[in-house]
Amino acid sequence: MKNQLASIIAEAVLTCVQKGLLPEVQLPPIEIEVPANPEHGDYACNAAMVLASLAKQNPRKIAQAIADNLSDPEKLLEKVDIAGPGFLNFRIRDEFWRKILQDIHEQKEAYGRVNLGQGKKVQVEFVSANPTGPLHIGHARGAVVGDVLSNLLEATGYRVSREYYINDAGNQMNNLGKSVLYRYRELQGEAIDFPDNCYQGDYIKDIAADILRREGKRYLAENEDETVAAFNAVAGSVILEGIKEDLRDFGVVFDCYFSEKELYQEDGVNRLLDALKDQGFIYSDGETLWFRTTAYGDEKDRVVIRKNGDPTYFAADIAYHQNKFFRGFDLLIDIWGADHHGYMPRLWAAIQALGHERNDLKIILVQLVNLLRAGEPVAMSTRSGEFVTLREVLDEVGRDAARYNFLMRRSDSHLDFDLEVAKKQTNENPVFYVQYAHARICSILRTAQERGLALPAFDRIDASLLGEPEEKALIKMMARYPEMIEGAARALEVHRITFYLNDLAGIFHSYYNKNKVVTDDAALSGARLVLVEGVRIVLANALGILGVGAPEKM
Repeated sequence: MKNQLASIIAEAVLTCVQKGLLPEVQLPPIEIEVPANPEHGDYACNAAMVLASLAKQNPRKIAQAIADNLSDPEKLLEKVDIAGPGFLNFRIRDEFWRKILQDIHEQKEAYGRVNLGQGKKVQVEFVSANPTGPLHIGHARGAVVGDVLSNLLEATGYRVSREYYINDAGNQMNNLGKSVLYRYRELQGEAIDFPDNCYQGDYIKDIAADILRREGKRYLAENEDETVAAFNAVAGSVILEGIKEDLRDFGVVFDCYFSEKELYQEDGVNRLLDALKDQGFIYSDGETLWFRTTAYGDEKDRVVIRKNGDPTYFAADIAYHQNKFFRGFDLLIDIWGADHHGYMPRLWAAIQALGHERNDLKIILVQLVNLLRAGEPVAMSTRSGEFVTLREVLDEVGRDAARYNFLMRRSDSHLDFDLEVAKKQTNENPVFYVQYAHARICSILRTAQERGLALPAFDRIDASLLGEPEEKALIKMMARYPEMIEGAARALEVHRITFYLNDLAGIFHSYYNKNKVVTDDAALSGARLVLVEGVRIVLANALGILGVGAPEKM
């Protein structure tokens, strides 16, 4: 509907130019929004106000010219008003809204899918937690944002690859090996003063105990550096397998797990830095190597090789993103914790130095989760091992509630996740509220079937019988589903889907509480069954993108 309306407005502007009512100006993208107040119409457009500054004319005069020159051969528009400083408000005729029901019933699972991406290859890299411990709920939020974004992009015509970057080549992995070694020695009676920079969770003790069971005491006599390396490999593998299992149970499956170690094969990182040095992007101050990120807007240049000769994380990230582009991706999307905000400019600088556009890399920041229990904070600390893991949350509230609740706010906003609310079978729990709408519709359809009233085909009903305000509101809300999906994909904002679902479920529950679907009037019942089946299809499609179940019974 928005696209159709945008075409009508663009054609009217062109007609105004041809008639000399407007000078020849480059028409910016037309923004069409749903007014906050339904009394203002179905859609509003600010084209006149945008054109006013370009044409140096009064915006209301431009709005009137556009309204007078609208060509509407399909009779889409019922009414056009000019409001405020020059808003164009449009009301769509009822028969066009009702046709949306036909589209939904014909397209079913395909309803809402658009070809925005046109087959472009996108890589979404997310989670990428160091394999030094189980995933906690901060990782979980990034996991569901990345997974749902991948689903959303696939639904809008992109070819998506999900990737997990394994940070397995840094000092944190050496600390992991030491942590296991110290616990291994403790298990054999040695008194250990456990360092603060080591990992202290019970999972470290479990890994050490398993090594002791399998290998006995032989590592007590081994070279410590070699033992740390061996324990590092064992612990990293065990923890990574645990991470993969937790993610699978969370509904997150990756197409690729990429090891940081691959970047250093055949001296890959240094060879890349040498090439960038030849191009003038890398320079030395005599002790360290610097990347000239200020050339692309960063506030200062960044170190890539330290004084001791070790590469920085930034050096590895340059090589990693070059590797991504070499693999043929048109667009890269990185999902990071909000504490990486200051890291973004240097990476954008790096990909531009590699010959790519800044917009070829999108970075989404995910804010912290405040875990609550009945409104009271639950403490988390990764060093002490007292953090709440993804596994614990899944075991307590289940996959659907966990996924949905992590998406209830913008990813760059702090999120309060109350475990007790997530378990409630009441309307206070947002996922229950939405899933119950789907289950309720399935119950209505079963009841109708039991009474001998099968769901009719759209062309067998009288859609004009759907005249109640809530019925019109439901149809308009369903019509906006494809618009919402396309807008969410363009903005890379997956929370829009949960917002939409809450609104659609709310309108449905209100409708159900005021109106019977199966009535004594067969014609009215048939029309209403088609209406609620449309709602069910849209609910199921949106929940599918979220990776959340659409139950038929609750």
